[in-house]
Amino acid sequence: MSEPIHARLKFLANLDEPLVYIPSKGGGDSTEHVGNFVMQEVEIHNARRRKLSSSLDAEGFKLVSQDTAVEDFFDDVQLASVYHVEVRSLLIEETGAKRVEIFDDTRRSASLDRQRDLQIREPADIVHNDYTARSGVKRLRDYFAGVPGEAERLLQHPFAIINVWRSIAGTIRNHPIVLCDATTVGADDLVAVERRAEERIGELQLALHSPGQRWYYYPDMQMDEALLIKTFDSETDGRARFTIHSSCEIPGALINTPSRESIETRCLVFF
Repeated sequence: MSEPIHARLKFLANLDEPLVYIPSKGGGDSTEHVGNFVMQEVEIHNARRRKLSSSLDAEGFKLVSQDTAVEDFFDDVQLASVYHVEVRSLLIEETGAKRVEIFDDTRRSASLDRQRDLQIREPADIVHNDYTARSGVKRLRDYFAGVPGEAERLLQHPFAIINVWRSIAGTIRNHPIVLCDATTVGADDLVAVERRAEERIGELQLALHSPGQRWYYYPDMQMDEALLIKTFDSETDGRARFTIHSSCEIPGALINTPSRESIETRCLVFF
């Protein structure tokens, strides 16, 4: 496969219309994106060749090797008893965190049949970041709503929200996650948008395309690899705070290529 690849990503086109992001519920339903969007062809570089030493505080993402003892990622008991232990251990080792709280596991498949059979979601196909400066703090407060004083105590110290993303069904040949180097994203590229789900009203960031943005992906990700993605950081000292990302169709991918299946585990990480 040539490097870089050229693929089309869905960006926010402009700010002319009210903006609302409605996440899919899973099971093959359609997702509504209110507003103006544009498909933009971008170069996506092979991070295995071009980003051998990426970091969460610079680019906003990092690929690591990690075996897993999970045999079935659709078994919630295994996720809670095995995978969450692995994820906590990984994040403490990689970031030096003092505490890690896991608050979400999202499974996705590029196969419509698998989405319907398993009631899971499709790969996200719009350039976005999961949180804003405001909603990252709100997510912490919501998580600790039942523990009086805990959120305010924790907010006195730095924290981040990090996604741990991995394949759960063999090698990923198509619809990989693609990520933009946070050092190439300007403040004006990011737009705060209401995220309107049935269970929660929140806020995320959509992105306007800029020629200076530099995009990457990890070809042929394996199940013994984990991709760490920083989606929020409370620190404002110049380190990466947000990481815009999406998925894309690989040009020339074979029709019978096995469908991507993945899990992203969202974590509050305290320092």
